[in-house]
Amino acid sequence: MRRVNELLKREIAILVERIDLQTPDSVVSINAVDTSPDLRHAKVGVSVLGGGDEERAAILKILRKSRGDMQASLAKNVRLKYTPVLEFSIDTSIESGDRVLAILAELEGDAPLEDEDIPIL
Repeated sequence: MRRVNELLKREIAILVERIDLQTPDSVVSINAVDTSPDLRHAKVGVSVLGGGDEERAAILKILRKSRGDMQASLAKNVRLKYTPVLEFSIDTSIESGDRVLAILAELEGDAPLEDEDIPIL
């Protein structure tokens, strides 16, 4: 399943480039694809870096609108028993990671923590 997910991720990323969703304010990338065991459905995690909530919603709407064309292209380019129905959703994991890194960088910029200052979890 991992190989199928990676193959679909790569092919969907190529198709998204053709749709030309890249805007000056944001970058769209495909983070993950999770295909059901019967290969009939695939959840596609889309990351939109930059831009606001309105832009994310607009990009998601465009992706959902062009889902049929993408599935037809996948059927031609990828040999699977079934062509999965694509379900797009916004993936915020990259933004969450950036937020954590920013907090860590801020902490490193301050006075270094002593061993007794580190909380025990």
